[in-house]
Amino acid sequence: MDEVAFARRRFDLLLEEFRETAVLVPFDMHGSLWTADQNGVRWICSFSDEEALARFALAQGDAEREWTYRTVLGARLLDVMVPMLPGPAGVALDAGSGEGMLFPPVKGIVPDSVAIDLGGRNDR
Repeated sequence: MDEVAFARRRFDLLLEEFRETAVLVPFDMHGSLWTADQNGVRWICSFSDEEALARFALAQGDAEREWTYRTVLGARLLDVMVPMLPGPAGVALDAGSGEGMLFPPVKGIVPDSVAIDLGGRNDR
């Protein structure tokens, strides 16, 4: 198997695992899902466990406040929550960590109706 095919297969397995896993999604100080905007994409921040969320809070310089969060299935984030956001959106898992993962707004990850067009290259 060549490197590109191997990387795609590995990503497909990670995506499948993420879709089947409950993750923590924190709320901002206004009661909305914590999101971050980067290069025109809004990312819903999600975390694999409380320790990952605590590291993120510390990195944000906001570890002193109580972080409220909801446990959400990865599939629900990608299939339901992403389409509710204005503009292109995806999900960031364990943002800011060495083990972080991005699930971008492209076909095969989010619903086709909200996937961005990468000039014909959006078929993973």
